Amino acid sequence: MSFTSIPLLDLSLSRNPETKPAFLESLREALLEVGFLYIKNTGIDDALIENVITQGKAFFDLPEEKKLEIQMKNVPSFLGYSKLGNEITKHAVDWREQMDISTPHPLPSPTSPLYYNLRSPNQWPDPTFLPSFRPVIEAYIRQMSTLSVTFTSLIAEALLLSPTAFDRFFDDDQQHKLKIVKYPDTGVLPSSSTSPTKDNTKPAQAQGVGPHKDSMLTSYLLQASSHRGLQAQNLAGTWIDCPPMPGTLVVAIGQGLEAITHGVCASTTHRVLSPTAGSGPRFSLPFLQGVSYDATFESVDIPSAVLAMRDERLRQLAAAGGRIDDVEFTFRKGKWNHLGEATLFNRVKSHQDVGERWYPELLGRVRAEQTAAAAGEVAKTKTEQAGAMAEKDEGKTIHPTSAVQGPAIQAH
Repeated sequence: MSFTSIPLLDLSLSRNPETKPAFLESLREALLEVGFLYIKNTGIDDALIENVITQGKAFFDLPEEKKLEIQMKNVPSFLGYSKLGNEITKHAVDWREQMDISTPHPLPSPTSPLYYNLRSPNQWPDPTFLPSFRPVIEAYIRQMSTLSVTFTSLIAEALLLSPTAFDRFFDDDQQHKLKIVKYPDTGVLPSSSTSPTKDNTKPAQAQGVGPHKDSMLTSYLLQASSHRGLQAQNLAGTWIDCPPMPGTLVVAIGQGLEAITHGVCASTTHRVLSPTAGSGPRFSLPFLQGVSYDATFESVDIPSAVLAMRDERLRQLAAAGGRIDDVEFTFRKGKWNHLGEATLFNRVKSHQDVGERWYPELLGRVRAEQTAAAAGEVAKTKTEQAGAMAEKDEGKTIHPTSAVQGPAIQAH
């Protein structure tokens, strides 16, 4: 029932009418059972991939002051540079630095919903230092935008829907995003970023980015160095390695897709561990397919045959003791009116320096929820400890005078 490896699908098979049915069957299985997969033969130009990796790495070699000129907290859009240790996932620091870029949009009007701030112009590094950066990145975003729409149509077909079933969730000028990420190895991180092992000799791996589920519909990760570190969590709670494979992208299903498909498509929790000391930095470029921020939490009509597959999966899962997941599914109908509200809230939660400057009220809600969640965890721990003590006391016999004079006497 629980996956032990990440499936690999050959996208070229979807372009051949003779092999497409088998491809869609494999895709459907990956969607229902894993929610995480490799794709190869994507159609993205190989030379462009090499150039985007080169330009991405070159960005992090800029002088610190040039990167800080375009830091994320300058603007309310969450676009721009985020320095090392400035992001939080699951109440812990993510030890990565990154640059967030999106498809171009003008500034929103003063009367637009607050979440329209996410659709804004990019901050670009100084072209006198990186003259090829912007044209290469924009070319890659254009090709990835096309790929993501094509792949989403294949997902629809795999679910026995029309290829255009998800089109109503996209804007005509849909925003998509690209992150360029550097994960330093633990040898250059602050000592507080890792915990020593029992023998106090070697530090444990740090959190590159903590356990999380992607938002929106799909994301496409280009692993730009040979480091391991990316892991997906299976239904039993076990972390499964997702090592780099040349010529592939890693596709993660987002919470938005899980929400609008009635839970048929699983959004899988994943994380990145920092590279070990001395191994050098890990680089990656995740492309995040957008969805209209104005979209509501409506769902598409999934055929009964596919819903039956989902129900059978859930039945087997319940029989096995249920799903173990480090991250709660947050895109729930009733909590938010639009996907944009949920997205903005999650961005404030991750980038609290931006929240402090531009969204203090939202940040207050984030911190109140985190305080309540922490209190709940403490109460849960105390309850579990009390239960353990009660179990431990079973089988013990209390001497009539022990309640006053001393501890219970162990039964023989």
